Amino acid sequence: MSVQAHLEQWLHRQWGRRGVMSLLLRPLSFCAERYIQHKNTQSRASLSFSPPPIIVVGNIIVGGAGKTPVVLALCEFLQAQGYRPGIISRGYGVTITGNARVGQGQLDASQFGDEPTLLAQQSGVPVAVHPKRVQALQALCDTHPEINVVIADDGLQHQALPRDIEIIVQDGRGIANGLVLPAGPLREPAHRLTQADWLITQLAPQQQLPTTPLPALKNRCITMRLWPNYFEHLRTGKKIDAADWLSMNAHKSTAALAAIGQPKRFFSMLEQFGMPLQHHIALPDHAQPTAALFEQLNTQQLLITAKDAVKCKSISDPRIWVVHVKPQFTPIDWFFDLQQQLHEIERLD
Repeated sequence: MSVQAHLEQWLHRQWGRRGVMSLLLRPLSFCAERYIQHKNTQSRASLSFSPPPIIVVGNIIVGGAGKTPVVLALCEFLQAQGYRPGIISRGYGVTITGNARVGQGQLDASQFGDEPTLLAQQSGVPVAVHPKRVQALQALCDTHPEINVVIADDGLQHQALPRDIEIIVQDGRGIANGLVLPAGPLREPAHRLTQADWLITQLAPQQQLPTTPLPALKNRCITMRLWPNYFEHLRTGKKIDAADWLSMNAHKSTAALAAIGQPKRFFSMLEQFGMPLQHHIALPDHAQPTAALFEQLNTQQLLITAKDAVKCKSISDPRIWVVHVKPQFTPIDWFFDLQQQLHEIERLD
C-alpha cells in the first residue's frame, strides 16, 4: 500500500470519531461551515437556453461513496424507458482549460478522466467534462440537442448548476463523526442529507445501515450493494459470467488492486464472493497503476476495478482480469418513482 493510501485510511479512521484531531481542527471546520453557508446563498447560473431535466448525483462525504454505479444504473434504466440521457462531470485528474470536452463511446482517460471515460464506455451516452459544470452542460446540449435528461456526476456542491432532482450517495460510514472538513469528512453539514430527493446508501455484503437520523427522507432511502456481474480479460476483451469465472479460477493464487476511494470495499466484496486474495494493493483514488507494479506480484491472476481498467489499456499482462459489478438496490423499483418525478417536471415545463 502506498504512503498516500495509508494516510487516507488513517484520516478516515480519525474522522470516524471525535478524538483529539477533530477537536483541534474544529475551529477550521467552523470557518468552513460559514463559507459553505455563504456559498449556498448564491443563486443558480442564468442560462441562455432551456436545459432538459437535470439529475444531480453527489455525496457530502469524501472518499468514494459509490456515485459511478448509481449514474450507470440510472443511464441503463432511462435508456430502457426511451429517454436519451447525457452525462456531465468534472474530469477529475485532468487539466481542462477553455472549452468543455465532449465525447461518446471509447474515450481517452488522459483527456477526460477515469470516471467519465468509464461512464462513456459502459453507458454509451454522450459525456461532457469541465470543472465548471455549467460549461459542461452548455457544451453537452449544444453538441447533442437530442438529449432529454442530463445526469450530473458529482455536481452536488456546484451551486451554479441548476438541478431538478438530487440524489445523495453515502456508504456505511454514514456521516462518520458528523463534522465538516477538516475536523471530519463532510463537504457540507450533515443536515444537507435531508434536503435531497433521494438518499442511496452503499453497503458492503452483510453490512448494516449507519445510524443517521433522516426523518425527512424516510420514504426515499435506498440501499445499494455491489456484486460481481462478469469478469473481462483486459488484454483480449473476453468476458465470462461471474459465477462461471469463479468456478474456473477460485483455486488460483490471486491479487487484487484498486485505485478507488474505498479500496477495502472492493477487496471485501471479492472475498465474500468466494475469491481468496493473497495480496491487496490499495492505491490513492484516481492513481495510475503501472506495469512495473503488476510485475512485482507473483500470483496467477490479478483483479482490478473497471475504473482502473480504463487507465491500464497499454498494459499487456495476461493475468489481469477486470471485475465488472452490478448494483443491487432495495427497494428494486425505486427507479419508477424517480421516473414519475421526471414526468411531473416535464409537465411543468
